[in-house]
Amino acid sequence: MKDERVNELDLLRFLAALSVVFFHYSFRGYAAHGLSVMPYPLLAPYSKYGYLGVELFFMISGFVILMTAASGSLRRFVVSRLVRLYPAFWACCTITFVAILAFGKPRFTAQVKQWLANMTLLSGFAHVSSIDGAYWSLFVEIRFYALVAVILFIGRIHQAQLFLNLWLFASIALCFLSLSGFMDAVPWVNLVSKLSDYLIVDYSALFIAGATYYLIWSQGVTLPRVLVVVVSWCLATFQSIYVLKDFENDYNTNMSHYMVASLVTFFFVAMLLVSLRRTGFLGRNRWILLGSLTYPLYLIHQNIGYIIFNMGYPALNSNVLFWGTIICVLMTAYIVHNYVEKKISSPMKSAINKVVDSIQSYAASLYERAKRRNIA
Repeated sequence: MKDERVNELDLLRFLAALSVVFFHYSFRGYAAHGLSVMPYPLLAPYSKYGYLGVELFFMISGFVILMTAASGSLRRFVVSRLVRLYPAFWACCTITFVAILAFGKPRFTAQVKQWLANMTLLSGFAHVSSIDGAYWSLFVEIRFYALVAVILFIGRIHQAQLFLNLWLFASIALCFLSLSGFMDAVPWVNLVSKLSDYLIVDYSALFIAGATYYLIWSQGVTLPRVLVVVVSWCLATFQSIYVLKDFENDYNTNMSHYMVASLVTFFFVAMLLVSLRRTGFLGRNRWILLGSLTYPLYLIHQNIGYIIFNMGYPALNSNVLFWGTIICVLMTAYIVHNYVEKKISSPMKSAINKVVDSIQSYAASLYERAKRRNIA
């Protein structure tokens, strides 16, 4: 059961990535910060909600990561995450870096040391600017992986429901303390802020809901799981609406609270149908190629798209540039998947396992030697 592929997630993941692409290309780039010179007003009133695709990403991640961790093996989990994240990221980060050096100025600049730091996939924790702004969500994901790894390390993944309950309770408490301003009056406000970061309070409801949906999918519906989903939906909807004021100020636009709430609700309903296996032909059909394109598409599209717009507009028709660029980044994502991920992932996995085996063997031999000395 745990190895069964959930076909619908590949399709949902691709649609989420595509919504982010439309958000960046037809709204975000031109609306603020001078990233793109090309407006695309035809889609902007709708695509400005496309950033919410990242929230769907996080829900899917909650589902998939708990599925990956369900075996209880910390080693298998860590290796799978390394192999999943790094090959495509190395390729996309390098392609973007080269494109910025060659064509990015004056709007985009990058340095070799910045690229090297980015290639570790830890630059966001070292306060080094990302080669592409889209990487921010990877650092959120890595925090989630770390929390799951801790549970695996202590051997309690079978108690995932308990940890999800505690995480949700803590998130609500920290969210309340932060928004109420109560903590501003006490010396340990920094501690609360750090706890909020560690527990990913801004997005935890999405991960929690996704992981709970996996438990429903694999073990069935229970009242506690339904309650967790409902409370997570309330928290996620509230947080999504709460940040709209800053979004509107930043992008000088008006956002519909009803639209945002409806989209978040749609994500929860879609994932509920997946968890209940009620997706019909969507679940019976395989969407592997679309799912495979999602990660490299997300990584490669943003800054490279803006650079193409800035080079081609207004000399070229905006429709040609817009749709041509989408086709271009989709083709690039396919190339990265087919000629980088497929070629590197398996040898990389084998190499990591060999290194770990060697370290374990060496550690065991040291232990045996120390044990013999003590006996002697």
